[in-house]
Amino acid sequence: MPQFIFSFTGQTKTAVFIAAMSTAVQVLGQTVPASTEPTLSPIVTIATHGVEQSAFDTPASVDVIDASTLQNAELQVNLSETLDRVPGIMANNRQNYAQDIQISSRGFGARSTFGVRGLRLYADGIPASFPDGQGQVSNFDLASAARIEVLRGPFSAFYGNSSGGVISVFTADGGPETVADLATTWGSNGVQRTGVKLSGTQGAAQYNISAAKFGTDGYRDHSAATRENFNGKVKYTVSDDTHWTFVINSVNMPGVQDPLGLTRAEMLANPRQATPSASLFNTRKSVDQLQGGIVLDQRLSGEQSFHIAAYSGTRSAEQFQSIPVATQASATQPGGVIDLSSHYQGLDARWIGKSKLLGKPLTLTAGLSTDQMNQSRLGFQNFVGSVLGVQGALRRDELNTVDAFDQYVQGQWEVAERWSISAGLRHSQVSFDSQDRYMVAGNGDDSGSVKYQATTPALGVVFHASDALNLYASAGRGFETPTLNELAYRANGGTGLNFGLQSATSRQWEIGMKTEFMPNWHLNAAYFRANTANEIVVLSNSGGRSTYQNSGNTLRDGIEAALSGHWGKGWSTYLAATYLNATYGSSFMTCVAVPCTTPNTLIAAGNRIPGIPRASLYGELAWQYQAWGLETALEWRHVGKMYVNDTNSDAAPHVDLLNLRASLLQKFGHWAIREFVRVDNLTNRSYSGSVIVNEGSSRFFEPAPGRNFLVGLGATYTF
Repeated sequence: MPQFIFSFTGQTKTAVFIAAMSTAVQVLGQTVPASTEPTLSPIVTIATHGVEQSAFDTPASVDVIDASTLQNAELQVNLSETLDRVPGIMANNRQNYAQDIQISSRGFGARSTFGVRGLRLYADGIPASFPDGQGQVSNFDLASAARIEVLRGPFSAFYGNSSGGVISVFTADGGPETVADLATTWGSNGVQRTGVKLSGTQGAAQYNISAAKFGTDGYRDHSAATRENFNGKVKYTVSDDTHWTFVINSVNMPGVQDPLGLTRAEMLANPRQATPSASLFNTRKSVDQLQGGIVLDQRLSGEQSFHIAAYSGTRSAEQFQSIPVATQASATQPGGVIDLSSHYQGLDARWIGKSKLLGKPLTLTAGLSTDQMNQSRLGFQNFVGSVLGVQGALRRDELNTVDAFDQYVQGQWEVAERWSISAGLRHSQVSFDSQDRYMVAGNGDDSGSVKYQATTPALGVVFHASDALNLYASAGRGFETPTLNELAYRANGGTGLNFGLQSATSRQWEIGMKTEFMPNWHLNAAYFRANTANEIVVLSNSGGRSTYQNSGNTLRDGIEAALSGHWGKGWSTYLAATYLNATYGSSFMTCVAVPCTTPNTLIAAGNRIPGIPRASLYGELAWQYQAWGLETALEWRHVGKMYVNDTNSDAAPHVDLLNLRASLLQKFGHWAIREFVRVDNLTNRSYSGSVIVNEGSSRFFEPAPGRNFLVGLGATYTF
């Protein structure tokens, strides 16, 4: 059946999906009593800019990963551990902590060579994405999280410079009891993580403090890493109307090794090896980040309130690349060492009012946000004399500034007994300015600036067919500016930023259904489509240095579905499936040979966008026996074939993985002791866990481990 559905044309898929929803209205409306209340419908805020709403009632694809899922028999280091449960989301662990994990949403963000782009990231309401759209998730603390909300589709337009969606993590409030927790985990490839948490209530203050240290020898050669995290949240209640929240987090990753990608031949010969140049130049990256924020929630008279969040932070990153010595001989080359020092801050203020329009409930939200980043960028040669992999002569020095200023308004109106409407509008302006401070013979003043702006509307309608079935439709327009990383190098090999890049704009829509078709059984499904103009694509990618250009149009359309259910005697199941067809709608020229200053290869319309599998599935069969505190589950993950370049000349083949987990919990008075064991890739499959899109030396592949295990032990004391 899946292959039959996947062979449909776009028009046929839409017709079939609409027909299926119509049938659901008739069947579910008759078989589910009107008095049946949907269960397990979490409250979300991500689709409504802070206004609490049931996920069941939102006209958007939004999912919640709760604390028990994030922290049950998991390492609690990478979002890739649990994000695969969300349909439409791909989260690939590169096995390379120098480059972070690779996240895409409905195909947006797959081209990123490091970090996360195309999605907006938030931690306790504080942006984890810079104003240029580039984000990092290494500071997300999964051990103290209450939940993660994930939004896809048209409503991501409400967050400005993003097209794929939004991922937001929320730290749990402390209290009412004081709880201390210590946990440690060991695993294959020298993995070890030790974490401590303390949460509770002191007078009017609720606190949750978490710290952890993680280390690994790495699955591949030259891939060892150390990461230290700290996350703290204090919520202070002045009165029933006034709440202050203080958040602070930090991450430190010194000297994380970068094994780089492998060619197909290298991966088949020895997937654990590093690229020879990785050892030759000692490729590595060091990151140190600290940020804090203050949030005020103030309820005014009547049904009005306002929310103000202010934040500030610093992030430094030093990366040693494998740029050949001969390549750096030219005066236009910025060297093989990148040294970034970023200072950023921002403010988001919004007013929320609840009233009635024509006698029906209306909620309005209006606000503005401003974000700024000042980034000092230095470039050095990665050699001194005959010694490689050390910082040499200065070759680049510039100060780059990004300013973003957005205004937005959003409303939800229960227009009739069975109908509700959500609509909003956001105007965004993002300005880039570069001051060149390195001018020598053959390398003149490359200072310059560029400004992008867009108005992004979104509209959604929900039909409440019954208490157990909602149908919805939504549409919106989004945009993505280039990031500083994408502007960093000019396509023709010249110096300075690539100010010729344009922003990409997208038009998206989706139709979907959310239902509890029988008690404790839920099904969410959506058909979506996104057309993007001026898509930003890789022009060339070699030695850790990428250049970008605008192509023509791209098309992404597909189906997402998530099914969950419980039945007697502790059994439960969960299934998330995605079919995504992502193609180039028009042809364009790109580079294949290295070096390349002029595009020399035609990419034909209809080619698949690389880094995006057509089909992906996550399945889980779990069993609990509460008398023993036992929980065990078998997990299945299918990832379809992923092309690695725009020419579609090579691909990472599809893979099916089986994982097994089991955990135990014992309670003794004030103590709770827990143990777990986890085995990933039970069948010891050899596969590429992620790909480096359009890598110029054909080192596309980042191999994943064979069979590997984790063992964990934790203790909690409640005072």
